[in-house]
Amino acid sequence: MSEFMRNVRLWFAPQEVREEGGTPDYRFSLANERTFLAWLRTALALIGGGFAVDQFLPDLPWGWRVGLALALLGAGVLCSLRAINHWVRCERAMRRGEDLPVSRFPALLSLAVAVVAIAMVVVVLLRWEG
Repeated sequence: MSEFMRNVRLWFAPQEVREEGGTPDYRFSLANERTFLAWLRTALALIGGGFAVDQFLPDLPWGWRVGLALALLGAGVLCSLRAINHWVRCERAMRRGEDLPVSRFPALLSLAVAVVAIAMVVVVLLRWEG
């Protein structure tokens, strides 16, 4: 079974994570959980932003509105899935005494949000001049 599929299975069976390695200092596990919750808050904000763009900008051309809303909603979905995957990977690494896993996801999410923000600036400027 691939490592990713094992992690997905562990999303729904966190008690199995406890079977690996030793128990880390509880402060590290709690910090890992706080990081997980921060990722979820970010996901909820992105999802809320996607709905806000769709619902509160009816004068925006349909393509712009739907494109921006879907970009934000998609980023929110990816962020929420990444949150649980990152939690499992970090918890397993701590229990095994390994280095914490690295990820490009924060950089990709930042770039996606920046692209949406630039598109929103363009929309605001076009509406302002029009």
